[in-house]
Amino acid sequence: MGTFVRVVAVFPPKVAVSRLVNSLKGVSSRRLRQEFPDLVRHYWRAQRLWSGSYFAGSVGGAPLSIVKQYIEQQSGPL
Repeated sequence: MGTFVRVVAVFPPKVAVSRLVNSLKGVSSRRLRQEFPDLVRHYWRAQRLWSGSYFAGSVGGAPLSIVKQYIEQQSGPL
C-alpha cells in the first residue's frame, strides 16, 4: 500500500473540489520532482507521482482544532 496525504483546506465554495485536488496534485508533483530528481527515475513507468483518486469530506462548522486533532489521531489507511 502506498503512502497517503491528508490535507485540510479552506477554499471558496465556487471552487470545485476536483479542480482544487487536481491543482494541488499537479503543483506538488512538479515541485517534488524538481526538489527530488530521483522521483523521476522511481516513477518512470507510471509517469505520475499521485494516484488519480482522492477522498474529500466536509466537516461543516467544526472548529479547526478539532479537525486537526482528529487527523493527528488517525493511524493510516485501512
